[in-house]
Amino acid sequence: MNQSILFPDLQDWDAQTQSIVFPVQVQGANIECRISLNKLISLSSTTMDIGEQDIANKALELFDDYRFDIEEEVEALIEQEIFDEQGRVVIA
Repeated sequence: MNQSILFPDLQDWDAQTQSIVFPVQVQGANIECRISLNKLISLSSTTMDIGEQDIANKALELFDDYRFDIEEEVEALIEQEIFDEQGRVVIA
């Protein structure tokens, strides 16, 4: 693991974009990262047969369950300097 890339335990659900938003610190700079609900479902091979209110809780739970895999993917994207037009790392 690259020690210059840190993953604080700060993640939040963004209902508008249907994604988890979380920061990454790279050599002291914060980079916003996002992972879509569809990607979380794909990682977990699960279905989301729940009500709209429970989606946020389930998405955050899936994020926690697959955090190591997500962090590895984000780290690889940062090392390859793959950012969107706003300078974010997005896993869709």
